[in-house]
Amino acid sequence: MKGATVAMLAMIAMALLMVHQTEAISCGDLANMISPCLGYLQSGGSPTKQCCDGARKVQGATHSQADRRTACNCAKSAAGQFKVRQDTASNLPGKCGISTSIPINPNVDCNR
Repeated sequence: MKGATVAMLAMIAMALLMVHQTEAISCGDLANMISPCLGYLQSGGSPTKQCCDGARKVQGATHSQADRRTACNCAKSAAGQFKVRQDTASNLPGKCGISTSIPINPNVDCNR
C-alpha cells in the first residue's frame, strides 16, 4: 500500500510541469517534497531525515501568501485522499524543528 501511494504521488508530480523558481509552487512540487513523509503521516512514529528535508523545502518554497494558500489547498486535498493522521500531521513541524503556517488537514480553510 505504501509503495502504491508513493508511486501515485510520483505519477501526479510527473504529470505536472516542473515550476521555475520565479513561479508559484504547484501540487506536483509539493508532492515531490513531502512524499518521503507519507509513511510517517499515515502511521506515526518518527519522521525520517528525508521527510524533514522535504518539509524544510516546502517551508523554503512558500514565500508568498499565494504560495502558502496553494500549498495549503494541495495538502488539504492530499490529506483526505491519502488518509493522513491529524496527530502526526500537526506534530510534523515540531518533530522536524521547523515552523510553518501550512496545515495538513482535510478540513482547514486555506483562505484564512
